[in-house]
Amino acid sequence: MAVPKEHAVVLFDGVCHFCNRSVQFIVKRDRSGYFRFASQQSSAGSALLAACPEARGTDSIVLIERGKAYTESTAVLRIARRLDGLWKAAYLAIVIPRPIRDPFYRWFARRRYRWFGKQSSCMLPAPDIRERFLSTD
Repeated sequence: MAVPKEHAVVLFDGVCHFCNRSVQFIVKRDRSGYFRFASQQSSAGSALLAACPEARGTDSIVLIERGKAYTESTAVLRIARRLDGLWKAAYLAIVIPRPIRDPFYRWFARRRYRWFGKQSSCMLPAPDIRERFLSTD
């Protein structure tokens, strides 16, 4: 599945409450509609993950932008730089080397189900944002 150059795709864990809330957070702060979304459990998300060897095996956020996949803290920071408002400033943390940033990201990601819970199925997007989702299966 090809991603249009004018958009980036955020692949998220569709059964994670925190991840679903993060998608809603991004949607509200991305008024230009730059980001598209797919849960990793959907057919579109699975196909995109399979096409990105560097992202295979991850169960947390993946950003596909201009044909390249970004994972963990780098994905989060690259998303932040495209959001409206002061969230862009978070991208300054990119100067912190990835071997220092990613362990903090992994520590949080390992605990996200315990802290925020899981749901039995992926969220269904509201009708007003449904076109930003690659698939809703």
